[in-house]
Amino acid sequence: MEIKKLILYINTLKYLKPIQVYYRLYYFFRNRFFLKNQTKSLNKEPSSLKWSKGILNIDSLKKNKKFIFLNIEHQFKEEIDWNIDIYGKLWTYNLNYFDYLNQQSNTAKEGLELINTYIKKSLLLKDGKEPYPISLRGINWIKFLSKNKIKDQKINQYLYADYQNLLYNLEYHLLGNHLLENGFSLYFAAYYFDDKQLYKKAKKILINQLNEQILTDGAHFELSPMYHQIVLHRVLDCINLIQLNTKKKDDLFLFLIEKAKLMLSWLQEITYKNGEIPMLNDSTNNIAPSSNQLFKYAEKIGLKWKVKALSTSGYRKVNVAQYELIIDIGNIKANYQPGHTHSDLFNFELYVKNKPFIVDTGISTYEKNNLRNQQRSTKAHNTVQVNNLNQTEVWGGFRVARRAKSKIVEETNKSIKVTHNGYKKVNIIHQRKFEYQKKIIVITDQINGQTNQIVRAFLHFHPTINIAQIKNNTITFNNNETCITFDSQEIEIVKEKYEYCIGFNKTEKATKITIIFTNKLTTKITLYN
Repeated sequence: MEIKKLILYINTLKYLKPIQVYYRLYYFFRNRFFLKNQTKSLNKEPSSLKWSKGILNIDSLKKNKKFIFLNIEHQFKEEIDWNIDIYGKLWTYNLNYFDYLNQQSNTAKEGLELINTYIKKSLLLKDGKEPYPISLRGINWIKFLSKNKIKDQKINQYLYADYQNLLYNLEYHLLGNHLLENGFSLYFAAYYFDDKQLYKKAKKILINQLNEQILTDGAHFELSPMYHQIVLHRVLDCINLIQLNTKKKDDLFLFLIEKAKLMLSWLQEITYKNGEIPMLNDSTNNIAPSSNQLFKYAEKIGLKWKVKALSTSGYRKVNVAQYELIIDIGNIKANYQPGHTHSDLFNFELYVKNKPFIVDTGISTYEKNNLRNQQRSTKAHNTVQVNNLNQTEVWGGFRVARRAKSKIVEETNKSIKVTHNGYKKVNIIHQRKFEYQKKIIVITDQINGQTNQIVRAFLHFHPTINIAQIKNNTITFNNNETCITFDSQEIEIVKEKYEYCIGFNKTEKATKITIIFTNKLTTKITLYN
């Protein structure tokens, strides 16, 4: 192995928790030499479970076995191939999640037919037998069966066997949102099967992981607004489940209520006034329930919460009449599971009059390829890049090696100054200061260290934004509402096109500006009217 690659692996693996290393080794050897059948007989019929009020899933199943996941449509001409792999693993996962059981247009008859078709192919299943798809599918089946008051011994036995398999393969080697999804699913199964073993394990996972994964300002520690929405949806579902099916509420119920309130506060603060979320880290459209759906769901099950400022998540939100500004100044929080992290320190998004103006480029793939690496890179964000390097070494689709560390130099209600050491290998410290007034935002970048480096700042504009002209270091726009002026001793401004991600496998051409400078750059954004 090359020395460079060995160092990359060392800088990646050193952040793993001992429990992750242990379970990677344990599962590796157990599954090859000691694997045994985990199927247990279901000795009693599950009691009737109540389910209502939940959020319906996006319609992903159309007529005649036509499925749409990740903006890719496929129609099975004959029987459904549950192992289909031509669109990537995530598409196959979605097919096996069974979200479509709980979409608006699906009937009980159609849902039952799909479940029975799946069970018939049980021995042939591949990706669908992994712990993560089992977790999501289990919740969807339980919701569907309960809502439609279906009692079917064959289905229940299959479902129960799936949960024995899940118990035997909990994702301790990954942790993060994967283990949390295991816990949520076990909790639904504990209620459905009235199983004390499942309840005990679910409660332990939920308390431990929510305490670790939900930060003090309410953010999910992977710092993706999309994954925050997904996890919050699960917490609200568990609260709803308890309210509908338990006469006496226990300490876990109160614990979930408090976590939900924290998460609702963070989500409300970071969500734009028009209901959209910033596309920070791994976030994209039409995957998670919207913020407004989650707020309405929370209100429907009786929750009330107070909104507080962003803090420990490392995000800052500036709300004034004319604009909304979101700034990323925080370090990686999920050190041992940074798969959804981007190399984006000091990145920002700017909405003007409730419309996107300067945006994060987003994501369109989870495939482990050059496009995935590019979308996680520094140059795909509204920040500064030195010598074509990434501040943080993102690689391999979901891996992170050397990490940039940021530090707040000073912070007031009108400005914030921060530095990071992501370019220390070329002896550079990047300092960025944001100053915000009612109609003016000033961003000052200072490059401290060697001066013979190639330094670029990037601004990515939303596809609806059209540049009128670039003249005298000033950019004007066709809407006549905004202008951007740059001040630097030596400067070159380059106008280019980029692919703005509007969902998985779906992009749109938009304009970006690259500003090449030396030591210091001042960017002044002025809003008119």
